[in-house]
Amino acid sequence: MLAFAAAAASPASTSVAVTSSLVSAAHPAHTSITCATSSALHPRSVSPSYQLSGATPYKLSAFRVKAMAETISTPKLDSQSLLSGTASALESSGVSVTKVEELTRFPEMLDGRVKTLHPNIHGGILARRDQDHHMEALDNHGIGTFDVVVVNLYPFYDKVSSSTGISFEDGIENIDIGHNHKDVLVVVDSNNYPALLEYLKGGQDDQQFRRRLAWKAFQHVASYDSAVSEWLWKQTGGDKFPPSLTVPLSLKSSLRYGENPHQKASFYVDKSLAEVNAGGIATAIQHHGKEMSYNNYLDADAAWNCVCEFSKPTCVVVKHTNPCGVASRDDIVEAYRLAVKADPVSAFGGIVAFNVEVDEALARDIREFRSPTDGETRMFYEIVVAPKYSQKGLEVLRGKSKTLRILEASKNNVGKLSLRQVGGGWLAQEADDLTPEDIKFNVVSEKAPQQNELQDAQFAWLCVKHVKSNAIVIAKNNCMLGMGSGQPNRLESLRIAMKKAGDEVKGAALASDAFFPFAWNDAVEEACKSGVGVIAEPGGSIRDADAVDCCNKYGVSLVLTNVRHFRH
Repeated sequence: MLAFAAAAASPASTSVAVTSSLVSAAHPAHTSITCATSSALHPRSVSPSYQLSGATPYKLSAFRVKAMAETISTPKLDSQSLLSGTASALESSGVSVTKVEELTRFPEMLDGRVKTLHPNIHGGILARRDQDHHMEALDNHGIGTFDVVVVNLYPFYDKVSSSTGISFEDGIENIDIGHNHKDVLVVVDSNNYPALLEYLKGGQDDQQFRRRLAWKAFQHVASYDSAVSEWLWKQTGGDKFPPSLTVPLSLKSSLRYGENPHQKASFYVDKSLAEVNAGGIATAIQHHGKEMSYNNYLDADAAWNCVCEFSKPTCVVVKHTNPCGVASRDDIVEAYRLAVKADPVSAFGGIVAFNVEVDEALARDIREFRSPTDGETRMFYEIVVAPKYSQKGLEVLRGKSKTLRILEASKNNVGKLSLRQVGGGWLAQEADDLTPEDIKFNVVSEKAPQQNELQDAQFAWLCVKHVKSNAIVIAKNNCMLGMGSGQPNRLESLRIAMKKAGDEVKGAALASDAFFPFAWNDAVEEACKSGVGVIAEPGGSIRDADAVDCCNKYGVSLVLTNVRHFRH
């Protein structure tokens, strides 16, 4: 479970959590009510035998509600005063109060643990005003209705995170609701029934067992509440970035290790409502091979996200989260071979992804294809991922290696929220879902690209989106010829990409994930001298005019996308 809160909090929420609902539209602004501690109660006409004693009726106007809100938000009502006695704090601030025991006709007990747990309270809160039988039930039992509930929970977070530390017992006492696991076992998962029966049969007193069940109960409620919170936020019409955010995570597997053998690791599935049937590697089905590792998940995710961007049959080969080979063809076997050929050294031990079914013919080629470097070494892969497999294709692939991981995944939905951890916090952003069809490739050079050159530029632009910055991709005829990634300067990335492309760079398209800060005697001029036919970049540099002049000098087409694709 990940919980995020906005860094800036309103004054009313800094020390006391307040949850409120405005007076129901079913009741006029001026209504006879009873105030019970910090809640507004509407008494109903009831028979004398059910009339609550000690009720103090008065008129609740819009002004009165505003005054109560201002009173509650004043510094006088800090968390300490509320904890020492809400009724006393309200009375001292001039608010008319009816104590809870006057409504329930039962004194608080067990050190205040039992106070509001009574039908006279919960009936008035839970009754639906638009349901006649609800209101009739309240009438029959002499129960009034509440319109505003102000909730101030114990400061559990502050207590357990205090620098002075806290004992386990004190921590339990600062849990506001449901903290009696020492005496009452709470079971929310039927999978725990067998262990529970054994525990009860043994007559043992295992406090760790009780704590585990208590943890599971609170975790279950937290996940449940996060789903409710997520759903309700969407109903408010709020944007993608709520003031606070909770992400329910469920353990899928304990991994052998993390990014390196000395790091322990696990894999969790996001159970947010937004992720239900939303696709992605996390929910992929593994048909064969060794268990997935930490790095396997990262690489498979990168490969799958990239290949799903293409509409034509496409193969993507990824190594260390960077696509080192991409090709689209009507014949998927040809696309696979071209993707490997782009960088066979990097492809060895990489991840191969397809956006079409892996049938028997493709599976045999994956199994038997030899490395283009020597024509003899059979290509080795960690993972193959595709949207589906034919029965025969799956059978053939399983024969390639006992360790080959074969994944069947669903395409990611667009519009997802992307989360990334930094020390002590999380960054949230919209996913980068833009495709070439979503933007314009504006020609700014004297020479306009031919149709095939423009298509090459669009293909390269879609590839470079998935390469780590600073990123350069050279492509031709729907095939990546070379890429440079992760360099501190764009010139070095360009040189790496051109070295991989070799002589095929002539007439090819070059795409850059961001603008070129310099043109003359730098990346743009080197690219032009190498013979590229068209350059696609976002633009936005103060020296864009230099890039245009440079391309004009060498007769190269230059198109600006006005869209940057940084990937860190």
